[in-house]
Amino acid sequence: MLLTIVAPWGNVCKTTVESVTLPSVEGSFTVLHSHAPIIAQLRDGDVTYVEESGNENRVTIKSGFVRVVNDNVEVCVEMENPEQ
Repeated sequence: MLLTIVAPWGNVCKTTVESVTLPSVEGSFTVLHSHAPIIAQLRDGDVTYVEESGNENRVTIKSGFVRVVNDNVEVCVEMENPEQ
């Protein structure tokens, strides 16, 4: 799957992943290959993803939205800018 995370100040990451766990307002959920299409509102918490290499990463967000379609996970978030 292709994971893309963007914030108002620019791209946070764009990488190929095995899974993504997201903190939605309805509760956390995990996206795997061939997940059904979904759009969900996100709350504050960690977006956790496992790259194809097996590395696990976390991105802390304040809020946002996710769209999943055709093994593309597109996440638009509000978060701290690490360059400030």
